[in-house]
Amino acid sequence: MQHLSLLSLFAMLLLLTSTSCHSDPAPLKASQELDRYFSEVFPPDQPGAAVLIVQDGAVVLEKGYGIADVNTLEKITPHTIFNTGSISKTFVMNGILMLEEEGKLSIDDPLEKYFPGFKNPEIARQVKIYHLLNHSSGLIDSRNVKEDSVFYLTAKDVENFAPILENDSTAFEPGARFEYSNPAYNALALIIEQLTGNRWQDYIIERIFGPAGLKESKITDGPYPESGVAHAYVFDGENFIEDDYGEEPTFPAAGNGGVWSTVLDLYQYELALQNAVFLPENRIAQSRTPFQPDNWAASEPSHIGYSWFTGQFQGEALIFHTGDQGGFMADYVWVPSAKIFYTILCNTRKPTHEYRKKVLETLLIP
Repeated sequence: MQHLSLLSLFAMLLLLTSTSCHSDPAPLKASQELDRYFSEVFPPDQPGAAVLIVQDGAVVLEKGYGIADVNTLEKITPHTIFNTGSISKTFVMNGILMLEEEGKLSIDDPLEKYFPGFKNPEIARQVKIYHLLNHSSGLIDSRNVKEDSVFYLTAKDVENFAPILENDSTAFEPGARFEYSNPAYNALALIIEQLTGNRWQDYIIERIFGPAGLKESKITDGPYPESGVAHAYVFDGENFIEDDYGEEPTFPAAGNGGVWSTVLDLYQYELALQNAVFLPENRIAQSRTPFQPDNWAASEPSHIGYSWFTGQFQGEALIFHTGDQGGFMADYVWVPSAKIFYTILCNTRKPTHEYRKKVLETLLIP
């Protein structure tokens, strides 16, 4: 009888273990709901998106929707490579902090140390590296892109930052408020090149891509990439018109938007940040904590650290960055308290803010 009881007890334990592994239908329900949602917003025969959602280490959704190329009709998958737009800036920022860790620069350095050719030397003395990282430099974007679009179709970081050197003034006192700046990140990329003696892209590939395990990611340099990636499109009311590298000016200005990646690689990037793979934990936390220079004069407090933005959704803190270039749009979100990672890479212009809201509502609201 005792032997039978032990067998019965063992069987009950197996049953309970099996039941406990499958008793919570919430993740499956969320996965199905979000899959239906993205299937509706991205028709299978049109440009679309790749989506990855991970909660507490478990994949909620990993899928591609739509096509990567309207000519070949190649389907989008989680391995499809997209331009990430301004998410690229976070890689450049990490490169700068790594150089500071190596003792090769200080983020308190003024620009005159690296760019002595400013027409107004006072600008070069007042603007510091941390202003560039924090989008609080006040540097005026004086690039004449609309009138000289052909030039900017091939202009790299040097050519994109050159007009800034000719500015007579800044839009505001450096550090006084936030104003998003693309040329600031062209400058940061060029600082990396000065200090390493090599292409800044090579430094990021060696020091971040490699250790983080980003095997599918690339960085624009010159004419690359013309193949092996998703093409991006804008809808003119009748047709999808290609609008990416070769059609949209400033794509070769890689410091502000040159990283091409997959949703899977972006998750590897986030894991590397969380595990302090290429930067100490305190420096990563610093980059993701709102920073206000001492002379901050804006009516609202800063919502940005170094490149990374911060915010809230339903009381939960968010760390995020978006991307928007040509027909490409991207969103990258980390919710620390709920351990939710969400990223979407689109090759057509879509309301990604609505998609973020849907994902977070589905996962955070009972």
